[in-house]
Amino acid sequence: MSFEDEPIISFDTPGTFNDLVVGEGQIDPAMEHELDLQRFHIRMANSRGRREAASLLIRKMYGWRGYAVDPGIAHALNKITLFAETAGTTVGTMTLCLDNDETGLPADENFRDKLDILREEGRRLCEPSRLAIDKGVSKRVFAALIHISYIYAHNIHGFTDYVIEVNPRHVVFYKRMLGFQDFGGERECTRVGAPAVLLRLDLDYMGAQIRKYGGLMEQHGGERSFYPFFFPTWDEPGITDRLRQGRN
Repeated sequence: MSFEDEPIISFDTPGTFNDLVVGEGQIDPAMEHELDLQRFHIRMANSRGRREAASLLIRKMYGWRGYAVDPGIAHALNKITLFAETAGTTVGTMTLCLDNDETGLPADENFRDKLDILREEGRRLCEPSRLAIDKGVSKRVFAALIHISYIYAHNIHGFTDYVIEVNPRHVVFYKRMLGFQDFGGERECTRVGAPAVLLRLDLDYMGAQIRKYGGLMEQHGGERSFYPFFFPTWDEPGITDRLRQGRN
């Protein structure tokens, strides 16, 4: 395998994870068993073909709920797109948008007044967006995408806060599983034609939870968040190096 083809990180994992981003659909029983023993690779979508594969999953998962969604395959300097694949199939993706003076964040379209409050306080904002996990996929895939985006945003570039727009039905999930807090209330999201709630997460808090629980998985002692399914902290230097090198 060439340097360019090596993933950011790979892992084997059992278990499945219900679709959290789009809705409450049923898992295909055949897929549930098939993915139990699969090896997953997390890569950066740094080519048009990879961005198109990620966009196909977005359209599939958002379209299932009837949401409008921009294909969004264009590359932008303030965005990175991560995707998870197994056996050549893309099964998870997310895009991380870094705030800057020229383009801002997607959430500015609906919550600019709220985000400007944080900017005036000197906070550096980034927004996980276009998150989609296929049905029947391990919860570790979701945790891996979020953890790698945290390393890129906080450890490498010094951003301080995640802000996200989520459907009201998913607010409890993001609060309970990652520690997000209410910030901007509920408004109509013009990009997908559905209601959205603005949430905020201090990345120092995320870092503390990773140090406390990362890598514990089922040995988490009753912790109900997703942090036990993040990578252990000793994996972070290698992930950081590969992200700095721009590897996939």
